[in-house]
Amino acid sequence: MGTLSLVLLLLSVQWSWAQEDPLLPFSEHLDPEHKVRLKWGFDEIQGTILFELTVNTSGWVGFGFSPKGGMTGADIVIGGVGPEGRYFTDRHAVGKSMPLVDQQQNYKLLSLTESDGKTVMKFQRSIGSCDENDLPITNLPMKLIYAYGQTDDITYHTNRRGTKELNLLKYMPRVNPPNSNFFDITMVNFTVPANQTHYHCKIVRAPTFDRKQHIYRTEPVITNPDLVHHLLLYRCPPSVTEPFEAECYTGVDRECMETVAVWGVGGGAFEFPEVAGLPIGGNVGGFLYRLEVHYNNVNKSAGRVDNSGLRFYYTSDLRQHDAAVLMTGLAVAPGYAIPPKARSFLTYGLCDTAYIPEVLETPHDLQVFSVMLHTHLAGRKVRVGHFRGGKQIDFLAVDENYDFEYQEVTNLGKTKTVKLGDKLLVECTYNTENRSTLTWGGFSTSDEMCLAFLFYYPAMNLSTCVSFPDVTSLGSVMGANDTATWVNMMFMKTWNDMSINQYQQTLKRIDQFVFVTNSNNNESYSKGTLPDLSVIPSAPCRSGCATKSLALLLLLLCLAAQWASL
Repeated sequence: MGTLSLVLLLLSVQWSWAQEDPLLPFSEHLDPEHKVRLKWGFDEIQGTILFELTVNTSGWVGFGFSPKGGMTGADIVIGGVGPEGRYFTDRHAVGKSMPLVDQQQNYKLLSLTESDGKTVMKFQRSIGSCDENDLPITNLPMKLIYAYGQTDDITYHTNRRGTKELNLLKYMPRVNPPNSNFFDITMVNFTVPANQTHYHCKIVRAPTFDRKQHIYRTEPVITNPDLVHHLLLYRCPPSVTEPFEAECYTGVDRECMETVAVWGVGGGAFEFPEVAGLPIGGNVGGFLYRLEVHYNNVNKSAGRVDNSGLRFYYTSDLRQHDAAVLMTGLAVAPGYAIPPKARSFLTYGLCDTAYIPEVLETPHDLQVFSVMLHTHLAGRKVRVGHFRGGKQIDFLAVDENYDFEYQEVTNLGKTKTVKLGDKLLVECTYNTENRSTLTWGGFSTSDEMCLAFLFYYPAMNLSTCVSFPDVTSLGSVMGANDTATWVNMMFMKTWNDMSINQYQQTLKRIDQFVFVTNSNNNESYSKGTLPDLSVIPSAPCRSGCATKSLALLLLLLCLAAQWASL
């Protein structure tokens, strides 16, 4: 009997895992009784948002967006499964009366089912507004309203209604699973040097656990917010066996390069999706971890003591997948220069996942759910292009208004699959119009980086997938026979729009060294070329039957068809 119960439990868990939809990663109950559940996902690059509303009723259901939480001015959809079949309409409310049907139907119904006393309505719309009766979905919290009836007669809902405020595009879940606790990894009474930039590293042992735990939330612990710019936690390879503390990249800390957690100024806590967690303990126990703190001491203050770091919430209730973080982009190494006086200078870092099998025995596809983009002060934009079969299929992530003072891990809105063999191109745009000298790639705040940290599952023993230009080819194309001559040439060059553009095109055209490194610092490198990154146009306004460009005749035909189905 006990064995049968265990089998049934495992089947139940597997079934619940199987129901996870990568296009609908977010979920909230809109009512206290948990009779109304909203799931959603979005694609900001395509400009669309997907909803699935489940309500415990066999009657009509309604959902919408309200300026103040009530009916007036609300943008609403109403649907259900009646005796004559499905019905679904895009409406707007002008007061406390029956919402009016929009002349332009901008919500697209994908499915509508009713069974076991539940109605499930799945639909899509544009993130922006398509007509004067639609409300745009923004990066700010919005008031969501819902209502439902016990029958398909759309009449007054009585008390079967409610309002909940959510930030749909910047959603960060907050769960408190059973059997949870937390631990901190921080600096301890570290005196920050009176230098503008200082990277301090500390290698420590994490708490030990007899069996594997899952970290489900990370959050910063900041004691000097005016000094701490970003934090990283890396897992060390087995070869690192002793604690260590010193300025970063001056000792054994250089061997610890597998990113585990990331935080940047302006960011907050980060919650992992319900299907994944960072593993710690058990078969991943015994490793040491390197905490890296970037201090940006603009005023070069002396005597400041810091205890900043990261807090990790964990649970013994394991999730379906182990999660991990992969660093991609342009390798941080000497020899990369950005010219001064540039209005818009582009740099690129290439990750070619075709080489992952060279450093891993059992590689697999990546399910990417979140990303953190990172440059320094000159950065203005970051885009991550996704290529398959030699063609760009998507942007993995885009930030067209990058802000050095506001860096956070952001959810992609849906889980995106990166198949083995795909290429990821990280493009960074810099502005150096106010600089009179070269800006070099490096760790200082005044240096530059171009990185994208990808949060994905299932975890692999992988640390980096980056590239760097072939500096020998670069020097040769520019007429330099050795590195010293090239560096001197770069310093002496007259930089104007023409010379900046020529240099940028040369960097883009030459071969790149592509590096893939596993958790034990075993590395594969090869040569590759940079693909061209294009602009994927946003999807037009979604419409159930008509768009602004359709003739009145088509609109009338569509509405007539809807009327006949009621």
